[in-house]
Amino acid sequence: MDLKTLTELLKNKQLSQIRNELVEIQEADIAELLEELNIKEAILVFRMLPKEIAAEVFSFLDVERQSELSSIVSDKELADIINELNFDDKIDLIEEVPANLVKRILQQSTVVERRLINQFLNYPDDSAGSLMTIEFVGLKKEMTVNEAMEKIRRTGFNKETIYTSYVTGTKRTLEGIISLKDLVLSDKHTIISDIMETDVIYVNTHDDQEYIAEVFKKYDFLSLPVVDNENRLVGIITIDDIVDVIEEETTEDFQRMAAIEPTEIEYLDASVLMLAKKRLPWLVILMFSAYLTEMVMNFNNHLIMQFALAIYTPMLMSTGGNAGAQSATLVIRSITLGEVKFKDVFRVLWKEIRVGLMVGCTLGVLNCIRIYFTDDDPFKAMMVGLTLICTTTFAAIIGGTLPVVAKKLKLDPAIMASPMITTIVDVTTLLIFFKIATLILV
Repeated sequence: MDLKTLTELLKNKQLSQIRNELVEIQEADIAELLEELNIKEAILVFRMLPKEIAAEVFSFLDVERQSELSSIVSDKELADIINELNFDDKIDLIEEVPANLVKRILQQSTVVERRLINQFLNYPDDSAGSLMTIEFVGLKKEMTVNEAMEKIRRTGFNKETIYTSYVTGTKRTLEGIISLKDLVLSDKHTIISDIMETDVIYVNTHDDQEYIAEVFKKYDFLSLPVVDNENRLVGIITIDDIVDVIEEETTEDFQRMAAIEPTEIEYLDASVLMLAKKRLPWLVILMFSAYLTEMVMNFNNHLIMQFALAIYTPMLMSTGGNAGAQSATLVIRSITLGEVKFKDVFRVLWKEIRVGLMVGCTLGVLNCIRIYFTDDDPFKAMMVGLTLICTTTFAAIIGGTLPVVAKKLKLDPAIMASPMITTIVDVTTLLIFFKIATLILV
């Protein structure tokens, strides 16, 4: 069913047909349709859904539409939704909705859940504690395989995942993990401690989400246990939450690379004033830093006027900035994927020197030939060619090493992307250009 069909059916009040068709499509697709409808139509369609499907659809909606629906539905409907939501989805909702809705949601939760919710809300933002869910299968190492399978059958419907179970000892300390595959293939009388994996990879409740994403990528996990400072198992993080984290981190990097303060609000939902406030600080900084370029050109104005050098400066500055941005983009991506560490800075430096020289020599020779035949001036041709070699090499070095240094200083490497590097390279390009011009032409 597409939006046009759904709208037409709503217009003709063919509600039973809508219900029959909705239950046949994926929950994520239903959520996408609800976000396209106005709120009155969305609540009408939402109320047609069976309770278990409605809760799943609700978890796929964006926060704004979740808040709108939560504020309209009755307390009973809200309770049905909240009770069907996974615990981590419930926490995400509470963190985003207005205070009056938080109060209604907490009223629909049990005493135990309210205590757990308050505990989760005390974890730092973007930490493992704020991402994890408590809905996992916990086993004891003294259990037999048969007892473990019985527990999974009894409790698995309410768990985030049953593909991996977590074995705990006294005081809930994490001692091992065991996959559903191993349980199914083992003899039913086998003791869990004899077949469980004891070399467990885990994260702490206060570990940052970016680090957690790296762990998932490195080990190809579908889920990951989370422990507290006393090695007690308190929750798990599943791959669907990490996909959201990766999207969030990537979006933030793109925004920083464009010299924009990061925001989680979607572009079309953001106000003009907010977008302006996010862009303005860096534009002001870059504008005043560009004043250095102006100073260099004013200081060398006599060379510009005497030898008509202004015609070459846009090409030189543009080429240098592009070369630096290319290096920065590749290195920032490698840092994000964990391929480049601070210990690799000299390897990056040596590689970028060679790449910069190779690219610079090629560009320099091409421009020497162009200027020689168009301007019939071998001195200017030589001057521009040498500048391109020096500028491109310097730009590659700056673009390759600054993000690595930024990461070491606990800054976002994306800050050192295109706008910042372009400004640095522009000033340096002019200094190199006028120095070579002085040596050759004066």
